[in-house]
Amino acid sequence: MTAVSGDKAVTRRAVIVAGHTGDVALAEAACTHHDPDVRAAALGALARLGALSASTLAGLLLVAAEPAVTVRRRAAELAAGFLDVSLLPALHDPEWEVLEMACWSVGEHEVADDETLARLIELAGAHEEALVREAAVAALGAVGDARGLPAIIAACSDKAPVRRRAAVSLAPFDEAEAEEALRVLLSDRDWQTRQIAEDLLDARPSVESD
Repeated sequence: MTAVSGDKAVTRRAVIVAGHTGDVALAEAACTHHDPDVRAAALGALARLGALSASTLAGLLLVAAEPAVTVRRRAAELAAGFLDVSLLPALHDPEWEVLEMACWSVGEHEVADDETLARLIELAGAHEEALVREAAVAALGAVGDARGLPAIIAACSDKAPVRRRAAVSLAPFDEAEAEEALRVLLSDRDWQTRQIAEDLLDARPSVESD
């Protein structure tokens, strides 16, 4: 096992390699390294080795337990593969980078409890960072809960990247409001948003009259 000390770049590289060579001991030891980039690499190595526990991840989503944004963001990313890890703490993180990744992971789960859903709706409509709003809208689409539909429709009036994501997120919904929102987007000033809306409308099942 390579020691987890000395030059940061060398140590981080050794930890990454450990994830490919089966050195669980090195990866576990690196989880307490003083440098956050090394700790983040250790999480990735443990995940690759199948040695990362849900409890470890859950703890690292808490600001009080892990002060480094880099590590909390990596933990939120890896939580996508753990359905039993609640991302709610990360959805209240003070740093937008963690929030964005937490939203993405909820979308990967494709399910959200009431509190998580409510937080996604709040972030989609109120967060100052557009990337967070976009990620929250994407997660709402992936979850597909009708309670999130109004927030997705509201996002159709946001910045262009958010509008594009909102258009895609309308796809799972059969409600008339979703179709109407897509029809409004046919005249959006952003050509990519218009194209997404057109493609999704074309893909919707036609309703034949009696």
